[in-house]
Amino acid sequence: MAQRLALQRLLSLTPRTLPRQGPLAPCAPLAPHGRAFGTSARCSSTFNVQDGSDFQDRVVNNPKPVVVDFHAQWCGPCKILGPRLEKMVAKQEGKVLMAKVDIDDHTDLAIEYEVSAVPTVLAMKNGDVVDKFVGIKDEDQLEAFLKKLIGA
Repeated sequence: MAQRLALQRLLSLTPRTLPRQGPLAPCAPLAPHGRAFGTSARCSSTFNVQDGSDFQDRVVNNPKPVVVDFHAQWCGPCKILGPRLEKMVAKQEGKVLMAKVDIDDHTDLAIEYEVSAVPTVLAMKNGDVVDKFVGIKDEDQLEAFLKKLIGA
């Protein structure tokens, strides 16, 4: 009964009343027994860019370093690099964030950041591009790329 009531309350929430999810939002606390409800806001270091103003807010204006993955659904190498890069960013435990930008949905951002091939990955710090690579990298190369970005 209590679970059904909790689920009804959760489903009755509108998107406006849900907590902000993103790099500037605080992490959802764990329940006293150590588990969090599966659909609650989580601490995620990876997010999809929704539009230009979202990119400005969550990437350019972010106090944390951000890795920007410019990719496309039709790109085979992107499907290999994306999960590999997400895994490596997650290992950094919040020291760096990852923004995913689909170039077909956000052509303006791809043009603005001179993306001529995918996958292209930018390292941004304080709104500036400080490093960049194009193509697939192995985990050791990605780890070195991230460590250079966060200064570790």
